[in-house]
Amino acid sequence: MVSFVPTPTLTRTMTSLCLVILTTMGSHLNGLAQSSSPSNNRISPSENNQPFLQSPYLLGTGDQISVDIFDSEDFSGEAQVLADGTLQLPYIKRLYVRGMTLEQATEMIKIEYAAILKHPLITVTLTQLRPLEIGISGEVQRPGFYTLNLFDPESRLPELRYPTLADAIQKAGGITLSADIRQIQLRRLQPGGGEQIIPIDFWEFLQNGNPRVNVTLRDGDTIIIPATTNFNQAEIRQVANSNLATSPDTPHNVIVVGQVNRPGNYVLVGGDANTERPGGYATVSWAIQQAGGITEKADIRQIELHRITQAGTQQIIPVNLWELLQTGDLSHDPFLQDGDTIIIPQATAVNLAEITPIARASFSPATIKVSVVGEIDNPGAGTIDVAPDTTLNQALLKAGGFNPRASKKSVDLIRLNPDGTISQRRIVVDLSAGPNEQTNPLLRNSDIIVVERSGLARFSDATNLLLTPTGNLFTQTLSIFRVLEVINNWER
Repeated sequence: MVSFVPTPTLTRTMTSLCLVILTTMGSHLNGLAQSSSPSNNRISPSENNQPFLQSPYLLGTGDQISVDIFDSEDFSGEAQVLADGTLQLPYIKRLYVRGMTLEQATEMIKIEYAAILKHPLITVTLTQLRPLEIGISGEVQRPGFYTLNLFDPESRLPELRYPTLADAIQKAGGITLSADIRQIQLRRLQPGGGEQIIPIDFWEFLQNGNPRVNVTLRDGDTIIIPATTNFNQAEIRQVANSNLATSPDTPHNVIVVGQVNRPGNYVLVGGDANTERPGGYATVSWAIQQAGGITEKADIRQIELHRITQAGTQQIIPVNLWELLQTGDLSHDPFLQDGDTIIIPQATAVNLAEITPIARASFSPATIKVSVVGEIDNPGAGTIDVAPDTTLNQALLKAGGFNPRASKKSVDLIRLNPDGTISQRRIVVDLSAGPNEQTNPLLRNSDIIVVERSGLARFSDATNLLLTPTGNLFTQTLSIFRVLEVINNWER
């Protein structure tokens, strides 16, 4: 029997042949696996995007590779891709590998060493990966360029982990409330030059948890998140409550103008312990509450939220707080972000049936201050705190009602108007009347109700002054004129 002892040259040849066979079989199996993958497992609506998003790693400046040539230690070693995109390996010329896959670079290295070595068995591995440089613009808190690590910093034994779209968004401070996550664009450089734009519907990731939508990034990727034109407040709240949005603890500088008691600029922080408010985003109703609440003239159906996008355009979001009161649907109370302006217009008419539910809402002031002076049963009442839906009759009763000296036919209502002027009107008193503008109007903050003396009380006061022994001639003469005035106006 003849024994066969393989020579080193034959061994190398057989090993090379086995590697070729295994590589060919792997390629066929890989192609078969790709062809049998389910068609509905897609990242975007385009069929052409699937192989592109699964593109292999491309070499670039900073990557480090190891070249191991069997039985040739002098030719083996490590090398780094230089700034000009080339590799400098022993005994061969510089090789330009930037933008190549590891397999493409391996084939080039084999060709070069085959010219000086006989049947070289070469293994090329990627030993150190460069950090990824990506750009992100549009509706994120801090647009710009970022360096993302390829290793999980929280792992005890760091393993290669490509950063994802969600990682980039979080690195940029989270998306704003103006973001349209259904229309995200990923722009990626291709090996042969040029750029391909891939649309990504990230809403699929939040709704269905499809991990393939959360694509892995490559060096040089650019992410663009546009502003939305369709304000679905329920979806916005869902996105805001995810870890993709900006933190609710971020201070928001907002402006509240129009029909509120203290219009102006406010800094709101979600979950601020000083405001006795639980954690979460600041909302329109909370901002109005901080501004002293709405006035009695506010039209809560036509509130507008003005928002400036990262691109500098203005979005106008309609807000109907009446629907919030009626349905309890929180989507009618939008979240706020930095730079928002809330405009509360003046109502053209007052619906008396809506006064009580609006006055009891959180965005109305808890109380307003009115003054009741003159001939009342509780003269020490003075300025009293009443509910925003208080009428004139209710304020009179809270102040103790009329005393025996009061003129019960009418009272004077003195009002400070928003433009700084003062108006005074005489109201005919009807204590049995419901809320109405003629005899029992709704009161406003800082209103003054003056209850005057009856004609008999004025006559009695003038007579007592006339008959006072200590009164001098001038005082007595003046009192006579007052008595005559009382008699002339007796029917008042």
